[in-house]
Amino acid sequence: MLKAALNGNRSSDEHPNTPITPGQLAQAARAAVEAGADALHFHPRNVAGVESLDAEDVAAALEAVRAACPGVPVGLSSGWWILPDTRARLAAVRAWTALPDFVSVNWQEDGAPELAAALLERGIGVEAGLWTAEAVQAFLTWPRRDEVLRVLVEMPDQPIRTYKAELQEMFALLDASGLDKPVVLHGLGESAWPLLREAARRGLDARIGLEDTLLLPGDFDGAADNAELVRVAREMME
Repeated sequence: MLKAALNGNRSSDEHPNTPITPGQLAQAARAAVEAGADALHFHPRNVAGVESLDAEDVAAALEAVRAACPGVPVGLSSGWWILPDTRARLAAVRAWTALPDFVSVNWQEDGAPELAAALLERGIGVEAGLWTAEAVQAFLTWPRRDEVLRVLVEMPDQPIRTYKAELQEMFALLDASGLDKPVVLHGLGESAWPLLREAARRGLDARIGLEDTLLLPGDFDGAADNAELVRVAREMME
């Protein structure tokens, strides 16, 4: 599986083709799917362009993307920076009127198990976002770990040498656990393309998009949009 991460917390100042509005998200999503994306991940925004978990903002974005890409799995972020208050985040999720297919939950953030449980209770798939070996260990002790949809192994915007040992430890912990769930391996910035290649080498799922990088691999050329990133990533994976 190749998942397109369409916008993250980027602004149009960082890249002019960062999709912000529901209409822009729908257009970018359709182009990414046509370029080879199997699933979609994005951060809904409010009318001011700020990331939002509000029910109306979530519904508007989901409805637009699903109309443009019927049948394609669609997921959202629940990052703490969107709504730092853990109780407010739980309340927001429980108030959603339109439900995504999955939501990523970063396990190093406060309240992750409670948030994951609330999502599961609503029938929403959970992607366990694991950024460190410590986060992997914490997730593996969660009694409901076998109910998640998949695991996201995510590494920072740093050179390979700075996270290689950590990544190896994370995979060793997952392998030893016996957890039978798909793994998506992806990076950010400098680690985005090296980890996409590593995902292809390991036969894992991967992720790419303007949330993760603005550049094409192998040089300093900027990507035109999400679709170009997905097209190049699909070629690399195949």
